[in-house]
Amino acid sequence: MTARPAIDLTEVEAALAALAVPAPATLAPATLTSVGLADEYATMVTPVGDVYVAWNGLGISTVDRAEDDAAFEQRFRRMIGRPLRRAVALPEALARAIGQRLAGDRRANLPLDLRGRSEFERAVWLKALEIPHGEVRPYGWIAAEIGRPRAVRAVGTALAHNPVPLVVPCHRVVRSDGLLGNYSLGGPGVKRDILASEGLDPGELESLARARIRYLGSDTTRIYCLPSCHQARRITASHRVAFSSARASEAAGYRACRRCRPDSAARAA
Repeated sequence: MTARPAIDLTEVEAALAALAVPAPATLAPATLTSVGLADEYATMVTPVGDVYVAWNGLGISTVDRAEDDAAFEQRFRRMIGRPLRRAVALPEALARAIGQRLAGDRRANLPLDLRGRSEFERAVWLKALEIPHGEVRPYGWIAAEIGRPRAVRAVGTALAHNPVPLVVPCHRVVRSDGLLGNYSLGGPGVKRDILASEGLDPGELESLARARIRYLGSDTTRIYCLPSCHQARRITASHRVAFSSARASEAAGYRACRRCRPDSAARAA
């Protein structure tokens, strides 16, 4: 038999090294982002102006306003703690889904990254997602709907710490007395502007609140609603009946609207 020539491992290693191609500098950061170990961010235009949006492969992690990139990055790292890098723009599909959600389409697929948050906070935020575009609900409504009717103050605290305002519409949650209250993404003035952009009249809502009108009923359907409910806003002035409490509404022979569920707010009162 003819002996096979010995393989020179040094030559093989050199040949393999010559075939190697350096990995793109963006590969490692992109991989970390895709598995949720790092985030990217960009700005987008919203009804309250430009906001910063951070995201990763698990979903949107932060929506915030800041003076500049440095201020946003500093706040993100303090609150979230993950690596963060600037992107040129939001991915097209993500920007489209956010726009659809802000326009009132609750079916838009918009995953959220709420890791590290308590079960109670997530329950509050997910319930706020159910509030229809152009309507508001009191803190007590959310407390009752998640089975914690006595936790009204805790609901307010959770909403104040909402990491993704606008996307989770905490601007649609108002004080139990009907007044609009504060807003984490810029204060009460910004809250009024967003609600107005959704077709509500913030001045009218607060006028009703100051007059201690908590519910509106229709003397034709004998149904009572929260004032911003779509059904309540269809009641003509001649058939509108004002109530200061759910108890008064029901004593007058009215039943709760199945759409806005005003009796949930009453359970937390």
